Amino acid sequence: QVQLVESGGGLVQAGGSLRLACAASGSIFSVSAAGWYRQAPGKQRALVAAITSGGRASYEDSVKGRFTISRDSAKNTVYLQMNGLKPEDTAVYYCYTQPPLGKTSWGQGTQVTVSS
Repeated sequence: QVQLVESGGGLVQAGGSLRLACAASGSIFSVSAAGWYRQAPGKQRALVAAITSGGRASYEDSVKGRFTISRDSAKNTVYLQMNGLKPEDTAVYYCYTQPPLGKTSWGQGTQVTVSS
């Protein structure tokens, strides 16, 4: 089982930026897809951004042009750079990794709060 440790959440004013990081244990990270979900109070967990093992990124429509997902396989880490934050981005953000033939692993979640 891969262990994921997230960091970088916090409180920021609207229009500000945060960078989330998710460090993975084990060597399987380099061949795994990865990404970020978020869950706001009273809402279901929803995919925000994903990145393939080859570095191809995809985004949920509301964050396109504001968020950037990237990965550093040498550091076993996936990042989410969030710019132009809005109050509606407030949520707990969870990273995940998905190996080609294995079980999805999840981080513990990190709170992002955007004040208006």
